[in-house]
Amino acid sequence: MVILQNISYLHANKELLFDAVTFTVNNHDKIALIGNNGVGKSTLLKIIAGELQASQGTLTINASPYYVPQIFGQFNQLTIAQALNVEEKLNAFKEILDGNVSEENLSILNDDWTIEDRCNEALQYWELNDLKLDQKLETLSGGQKTKVFLAGISIHQPELVLLDEPSNHLDFAGRKLLYDFIKSTSATLIIVSHDRKLLNLLNSVYELTRHGITVYGGNYDFYTEQKQIENNALSQDIQSKEKALRKAKEKERETLERQNKLDSRGEKKQKKAGVSRIMMNTLRNNAENSTAKTKDVHAEKIGGISKDLQNLRSALPEIDKMKFGFEKTDLHKGKILFTGTNINHAFEDRLLWKKPLNVQIKSGNRIAIKGLNGSGKTTLIKMITGKLEPKIGTVHKAEAKIIYIDQDYSLIENQLTVYNQVQKFNDSGLEEHILKMKLNKFLFSQNDWDKSCSALSGGEKMRLLLCCLTINTKAPDIIILDEPTNNLDIQNIEILTAAINEYQGTLIVVSHDDLFLEDIRIEDFIELK
Repeated sequence: MVILQNISYLHANKELLFDAVTFTVNNHDKIALIGNNGVGKSTLLKIIAGELQASQGTLTINASPYYVPQIFGQFNQLTIAQALNVEEKLNAFKEILDGNVSEENLSILNDDWTIEDRCNEALQYWELNDLKLDQKLETLSGGQKTKVFLAGISIHQPELVLLDEPSNHLDFAGRKLLYDFIKSTSATLIIVSHDRKLLNLLNSVYELTRHGITVYGGNYDFYTEQKQIENNALSQDIQSKEKALRKAKEKERETLERQNKLDSRGEKKQKKAGVSRIMMNTLRNNAENSTAKTKDVHAEKIGGISKDLQNLRSALPEIDKMKFGFEKTDLHKGKILFTGTNINHAFEDRLLWKKPLNVQIKSGNRIAIKGLNGSGKTTLIKMITGKLEPKIGTVHKAEAKIIYIDQDYSLIENQLTVYNQVQKFNDSGLEEHILKMKLNKFLFSQNDWDKSCSALSGGEKMRLLLCCLTINTKAPDIIILDEPTNNLDIQNIEILTAAINEYQGTLIVVSHDDLFLEDIRIEDFIELK
């Protein structure tokens, strides 16, 4: 079905993204293409889709791919029919029904007499039956836009489907429809995703790194088991190299000490024997040359081991290199922070929730707010943070320090450098070298300190924000996370999970990622209807 041989891609600035990528996807395979942010997954998918041209290598495909891209608002100017690439056929079909049975219209329709029915059925399956085909995408939510492109699969019925983060903007109901499609389809699938529930529905994992592609013949759970085995072996190799390095340095020290003693003893004997000054100088030079050669031999050996150790450590997962260090919140566990009694909101005199809400949040709670898109999750968060008063009911809020983290990490100021961003959170006046040590712990090296925050990826912004939160003398009393995993790769989701699990304060999360909610030990749910 799909054969890639030595595919490489150069950015316009001649920077190499990936090199000599080679793999095969067979008919009816369901493949997960995973890798860290910035490694080139979306670019590789676009090359397979024919949206981009590889810099070198050959691509062989024996079917026309159907491509569902990530949605960033880039198609807002299109109608639904244009986005689905059916506008011409639909127009020709309507012209024929109206009596204009021209050769041109018949050629465009190409005997596809069910095109309108398939469009309507597809939109209905993806719960978009209230939309019109001539409606602009700019009028739709992110989840609806994704569903429009997903609807194109059943309209065009391709043998090869390419999906780039298809569950990103979908709510629980939308994700279930997507999962059901993946399980039931006989089409060949190549999917870029960080949705671990979705990844477990696929039969192979292809991991893209800067070194190429590694194929794992199982779903995501199988992949993680294999990676754990690899990481355990890597840790053992690192320990072995560290031991070898200590021994090499000890051997060097012992050898040089012994050589120095022998040289000193020999010089004393030569003096007693009355050896001439010229001969003494010659012998001393010979001894120094011998010592220098010994040092060079040991230095070469130690350098080789050090380089091997550095390479092994660089292969460690990023999360194993990180240290978080959240300070504790001052609030005692169980203190009532927010109470909403019979609260509701209204838009143009229409009540938002079917029944008024009764909500109580205590210090130390770990709560998830769940509901379909448009159910008022953001509205409830605004009430909790004090930015919005309910139209009905009453709220009582205790004094608390709240940090609200949206999916775009808007607390990060794009005009600042990485170092200056951290400095903004430095309320205790930590010295520069301490701040830079903190940045190092969150994987920001010296090369990153002067980088503009606007150039950071979603995962980098998340790590920088976590670093900022650990610099404060007091941890936030409440952290609110709004769809925190949407723009993160799997590695950065694991980093966020580890950090949040170290946090001891109150946690409120909006997320459609069931596994993430489970991993961060959510205890209570607020269901919005």
